[in-house]
Amino acid sequence: MGSIRVRRETGKLFFDFKYQNIRCREQTTLEDTKINRNRLQKVMDKIDAEITLGIFNYRTYFPNSSMVAKFDQLETRKRILSGDAKPKFKDFAAEWFDEMQVGWRHSHQVTVKRMLNDRIMEWFGEMEVSHITKADILKFRASLAKVTRKNGKQLSAEYINKYMKILRMVLNEAADRFDFTSPYRGIKPLKKPKSHIDPFSLDEVNLILANVRADFKAYYTVRNRSHPYNRLLLRDR
Repeated sequence: MGSIRVRRETGKLFFDFKYQNIRCREQTTLEDTKINRNRLQKVMDKIDAEITLGIFNYRTYFPNSSMVAKFDQLETRKRILSGDAKPKFKDFAAEWFDEMQVGWRHSHQVTVKRMLNDRIMEWFGEMEVSHITKADILKFRASLAKVTRKNGKQLSAEYINKYMKILRMVLNEAADRFDFTSPYRGIKPLKKPKSHIDPFSLDEVNLILANVRADFKAYYTVRNRSHPYNRLLLRDR
């Protein structure tokens, strides 16, 4: 049975009860008075009755509580274990991230979390993982190609591929765990445009070597032996 208690630090009343073997304490803004206790006790009695009957909905009574998400996840897991449903992408992605981040550097954790919770979650968050199709993935990639940044430039193929890599990892892991074929099969990364390379001419190389500090000359001369101009320069020396 739940009870109404007072928090010593604030003097405010709060609900204290158990639901699904988890202790729940929900704060109120009411002062500790007889009228307020009676008022909250009536609510507590109703909660106890609904828990006993199996019809209690945490969100109905405490919609802004952090416990709502926790019980939603528990409910989703129960449905999965019973074979009734696969998890939503947002739920599985959160679980996947929690499991994977231990092996990542902090900077990589921040990057993955930001990209996952940004456009990927907006597009796939509410979809059941096993219902996501190859067409959904290709439409998402096409939408990324249309994004315009503040500087007026569109996302590069390399940046789009980073989003897609995270999505692929989540979907492939979900497919392994819940025994369905990954919709990402057959989707290849976007080709990155070749970088334009305009190397120094031999005259320019000689000009640099003629003007560089003496203690750096050997370094600049042999820094990259594989470069054709360096090989030519070394051969002529």
